[in-house]
Amino acid sequence: MSTRGRSPRERTNSHSACARPSLGWRHVRASRRARDATGAGRMSAGTTGRAFASYVWQSSSVGARVVRTVLTPLSWLFGAVVSRRNAGFDARARRGALAVPALPALSVGNLTVGGTGKTPVASWFVSRLCAGGASPALVLRGYGDDEWRVHGLLTPGVPVVVAPERAVGLVTARSKQCDCAVLDDAFQHRQVARIADVVLVSADAWQEPVRLLPSGPYREPLASLTRASAVVITVKAANVDRVHALRAAIRRAAPDVPIAQIRLAPGGVRLAATIGGRSRSVPPGLRHDLAWLRGRAVLLVSAIADPDAFRRQMESAGAVVRHHALYPDHHDFAAGDISDIVARAGPSVDVLCTLKDAVKLVPLWPPAGAALWYVSQTVVVEQGAEILEQVVARVLAARRAITPTAG
Repeated sequence: MSTRGRSPRERTNSHSACARPSLGWRHVRASRRARDATGAGRMSAGTTGRAFASYVWQSSSVGARVVRTVLTPLSWLFGAVVSRRNAGFDARARRGALAVPALPALSVGNLTVGGTGKTPVASWFVSRLCAGGASPALVLRGYGDDEWRVHGLLTPGVPVVVAPERAVGLVTARSKQCDCAVLDDAFQHRQVARIADVVLVSADAWQEPVRLLPSGPYREPLASLTRASAVVITVKAANVDRVHALRAAIRRAAPDVPIAQIRLAPGGVRLAATIGGRSRSVPPGLRHDLAWLRGRAVLLVSAIADPDAFRRQMESAGAVVRHHALYPDHHDFAAGDISDIVARAGPSVDVLCTLKDAVKLVPLWPPAGAALWYVSQTVVVEQGAEILEQVVARVLAARRAITPTAG
């Protein structure tokens, strides 16, 4: 079960309404009754609540539309609070009154409650800073047990600092001999000044109109992109029309902010049991390129913010998805969950998940269970490479300014 300090703000258990029919709330309740009856992976009240939020935000059903309408006045109130808060921070920024960070920092954030690909993109920026001669740290709040462990695997040797207060995290990073930092999910955490704000917007999850919490998944309106240094459109399986529609909406909301575009592409398939080995190389037979999935029956497992995009990626690679076991973002898997997954897969179906889920599933996975494989998202810059390199250059320049001996 999740502890209080690990509680995320998630979307769960329904596919995007724009991509395929979303799961109705009756389906969510039926799933809960079925799971409770078997005792396998009981859905907590928090899990059910997050599933209901996902249904409300994504479904095109009459019931979901009614709930969104009822919640709209609360979204107006939330928007007024956000606007007032941002106005206060804007005034402090103009006066130079924001907290001075212990290290030059780059923020990688978004406008929604998740699902944009912050983890691989933040790790990509860390790698680019390392390539520029820096010694960066990755500072994050640390929802659940997955994020910091994934960062550790994506950028081995780079300090990963978990700190709810970003200013404290930067002090800790400096004590570890780091000379700059990437802040994961810090766009709304404005207490500390930063060199640049990179904001991700997912093309796969894009739909209009933009709805603020609680009637939608947005923490801020699209107009908040005007304070970003750069906007990055992330694409997993979205079609060209959706990408163009999102780009046009960003242009209308923040016409002066540069836009880059990246594709989050699966980087091959690996046996999950190889996680945690000392060597980064994986023997043949325990790793495959995506072509290995063509025609292969798999059971997908995901506890991520945008499970529909993951499924479409795997189907595009040719996988035959027999079942998709959906869990809340940052879900802490229990023994009952594992038993349920293994039983459903049987002896002839491989189980496939993301790296984010694999780090939590591996310690619980039974030796006699079906083979557990994972895919990790890699960052492919499709447009605006020079924009992203300029952001990196600004951080490197700030690092040299405070550390004259830095290369």
